[in-house]
Amino acid sequence: MIVTPGTALGAVIGTIGLAAFGIFCGLLYKGFDRKIAAHMQSRIGPPIIQPFLDVSKFMIKDSVQPERALAWLYNAAPIASLASVITVLLYLPFGGLTFTPILSGHGDLILVVYLLILPALAMVAGGFASSSPFATVGAQRKMVTMMSYEFPLAVVAIAIAWKLNQLYPGESVFGLAFIYSHPLWGHVGPAGIVGMLLLLFSLVVVTPGQLATVPFDMDEASPEIAEGLTAEYSGRNFALFYLADAAKMVAVGTLTIALFFPYDLSPLIGISGPVGSFIDFVFFLLKLFLVIMLTMTLIRVAVARLKISQVTTSYWGFTTVIALVGLILLVVPN
Repeated sequence: MIVTPGTALGAVIGTIGLAAFGIFCGLLYKGFDRKIAAHMQSRIGPPIIQPFLDVSKFMIKDSVQPERALAWLYNAAPIASLASVITVLLYLPFGGLTFTPILSGHGDLILVVYLLILPALAMVAGGFASSSPFATVGAQRKMVTMMSYEFPLAVVAIAIAWKLNQLYPGESVFGLAFIYSHPLWGHVGPAGIVGMLLLLFSLVVVTPGQLATVPFDMDEASPEIAEGLTAEYSGRNFALFYLADAAKMVAVGTLTIALFFPYDLSPLIGISGPVGSFIDFVFFLLKLFLVIMLTMTLIRVAVARLKISQVTTSYWGFTTVIALVGLILLVVPN
């Protein structure tokens, strides 16, 4: 069963539903992330519903605006951050191919890569607009981190599309629905598989930088700059940033699935129709959970926060080289 928004009303309803789904799943996975990380560190940890409790608490608090803040930009930044993440969700294939992306055909993988920059740019703008020295330092670190991880991320995206163009010339190889429906693992040789693994490793390293989690959370760094970018945010404004971060986690995880794990379960077990679609959707949620645990929880528990100089070195040096080697191994005929 394919759900396609054929009318403007259907698109609006689909957008609202998808935004609610992305935020709900993001908050839920945040709860699992904190709980599992706590157990890995021999702690009890907060309840899984703690992110929901946090958001409800933030929503009833007043948003205190700093006296010297640039008011319109300070208040617009959280809204822009959440809106840009929701826009990204509209391009992604959720639940396998059960649901056609709402904006399918109106953008591609490269657009998604650029759109993923906007939430971070909104946070940077809000940090500068708050006129806080802590937020200013956090904004500067955020910009450096963004400039560091964008190139290896672009290499991963181009490598996948380049190989698909070799296999399916003339097709819309940058379309995420097309990428999801044409897995590469079975169409490459041994060198290509090694290349795919290197590209996957590069994306795994980039993900914590995109989500500003340990070891790439220098823009917040509570002991150093008092939460950095969001130091002067409170109440509903802070809640919007929190929701944007949760939804972005789902967006980045879904992008990883579309590029490297675009497999459905129903064809393997021979079930089709509504039951098969439901099975594929549940399987997608499981894959999303595993991707988030691998790219966020395990890394932040195992690795300490890096210095900002180490971030640029690791992304521009190590990660970029790995991604370029992966691209060469993947696209060179073998």
